[in-house]
Amino acid sequence: MKYQLRVAHLYGDLLNTYGDIGNILVLQYYAKQMNVELITKVISLDDDFQAADFDLAFFGGGQDYEQLIVSHNIQHKKTELTKFIEAGGPMLAICGGYQLLGEYYIGAKGEKIAGISALPHYTKSQVNHRFIGDIEIQNQETGQKYHGFENHNGLTYLGKNEKALGKVLSGHGNNGQDGTEGAIYKNVYCSYFHGPILARNGELAKRLLLIALKRRYPDADLNQAENLEISPTY
Repeated sequence: MKYQLRVAHLYGDLLNTYGDIGNILVLQYYAKQMNVELITKVISLDDDFQAADFDLAFFGGGQDYEQLIVSHNIQHKKTELTKFIEAGGPMLAICGGYQLLGEYYIGAKGEKIAGISALPHYTKSQVNHRFIGDIEIQNQETGQKYHGFENHNGLTYLGKNEKALGKVLSGHGNNGQDGTEGAIYKNVYCSYFHGPILARNGELAKRLLLIALKRRYPDADLNQAENLEISPTY
């Protein structure tokens, strides 16, 4: 059986500073091996987002100017995005996307910029400093190690009902203090990893695709997808 998944690439025309569109390409690569057709649509400033229209979402990061534009526009999509998340919709959010799903973040000029509060974290700003470099973390539930590259000014602090994507083994992570990196809330996976993250961490791509498949095809035999072997790329 050929399966089909509908993917929303949130603001894909504006938030792609670090080549995070590569995450879409990696999802397509693994989806093909699972006999899944991915239909990807960029949801940007003039587009509505309806939770029922998509099985999976990706939200990347960008520069300050573009993120500010998105921070205003995304308020009009807040209700449906929150609905998608609370219903268990799988989403990958990187850097700026991660910050905008939270309560707020502090911009480069010290201004407080509202997120959509779909997730309970918040992000402060470092003064004349960034976390830059290779990073390795370990997910505390699966034991999987994730490898990537971080480049962010933000200091993110997790909130109630959020778990870290992983414990920092090397690098800085969310804030350089509590040893956490990224966030997991329901089926939303957030991270500061660029690279893009899925290119070096195929097991995470597999997890996102399987969640989406099981939600859309609850009675399907997904053995082929579940048994897909992921080769390390690091």
